[in-house]
Amino acid sequence: MSDPPLGMPKKNISKSTKKQALEDERIRNSIEGKFGESKRRFSLGRVMAKLSNTSQTTIAITFLVMNLSALLRQAFWLFLCLFEKKHFFSCFPTVMINKDYALDKIA
Repeated sequence: MSDPPLGMPKKNISKSTKKQALEDERIRNSIEGKFGESKRRFSLGRVMAKLSNTSQTTIAITFLVMNLSALLRQAFWLFLCLFEKKHFFSCFPTVMINKDYALDKIA
């Protein structure tokens, strides 16, 4: 990831440089969004452990719980899609799941 160069901004910036900066900003925003979510929903901002090992363990457990929460959400929607014949929830817009757990493309 690249940061903006220090000093005065250049007047002529190539399209590839702008495109790279935009892509880096998108990546950075998604990462910072996950940190914000972890502070808001999973109280990562309230870690008050005194030892560094305890703090690292608390942070690791928080991210483990975040990943498990995302997996549980995906499993829940998959469960709903398996039993919904009309594809009402549109979990997979181009793919539908059979009872044999095989994926079929929707025509």
